[in-house]
This record gives sequence, C-alpha cells and structure tokens, in this order.
Amino acid sequence: MSKRWKVYLAGEIHSDWRDRITSAAAERELPVSFTAPVTDHAASDNCGVDILGPEESSFWKDQKGAKINAIRTRTLIGDADVVVVRFGGNYRQWNAAFDAGFAAALGKAIIVIHDAGIAHALKEVDSAALAVAETPEQVADVLGYVIQGT
Repeated sequence: MSKRWKVYLAGEIHSDWRDRITSAAAERELPVSFTAPVTDHAASDNCGVDILGPEESSFWKDQKGAKINAIRTRTLIGDADVVVVRFGGNYRQWNAAFDAGFAAALGKAIIVIHDAGIAHALKEVDSAALAVAETPEQVADVLGYVIQGT
C-alpha cells in the first residue's frame, strides 16, 4: 500500500513505550506518521494558565488546561487511522480511557496496550479494541501486518 498511515499514541506518559513503537516502525520502514498528546506533564497541566492567565482555584486551572489539551487530542484522534492507547499499571489513567472511548465513538481502529495484570480492569476497553497487545513491539508488528500484509 502507498498510503501513509496516521497513528495517534494515547495514554500514559511515564515510560518509553512511544519511543519503542516509533523505533520499531522505523526499523520496519512502515509508512506511518505518529502523533501524541503533549507528554510534558507540567506543560500539559499548566498550558491553560500559562496561555490564558492565572486562576485562583485549581479546578478552573485544570479546566483551562483540559480544554486546551482537548483541542489537540480531539483533532489528532479525529485525523488518525489507528489509535493506540497505552495503560500503565502504576497510575490511574482516566484520560487514556476517555481517549479510547472517544476513538471508539468515532469508529477508529483501536489497539490497546497494557500488562496482563490489569486486563480485568480494562475488559470493556479491550472489548472495543481491534487488538490488545502487551508490548510496544507487538503494536509495531500489528501495524506492520495491517500496512504491509506481512
């Protein structure tokens, strides 16, 4: 296929999973463009007040930031061919679950990645996914098969 695939990498920001997928895709010479949310936690949390001004309440600070981040997230998920959602075991990732639900509502192809130990907690998310992987390399293998048929 000559199409350049757009893959959005949603989910936890505390490990190197994104780098591992992008490196594995590059090694396989897959025609893929990757996008992601802002993964600098402080920048993501503070973008609203940094851009639009301070807030006295942390609630309104979070609202400003979440809405600005949603512009990016909604646009990039809407533009993606495939959405990969990574759930780590150490943090509650409501944003990742929301991204998976948003992608499902848009009819996007979803690949979920998480450790086997949290499969029960993610059974509803997994059931909406077209593939459930445990490693970033498995995600790259799924992309390779889908894109190249090998």
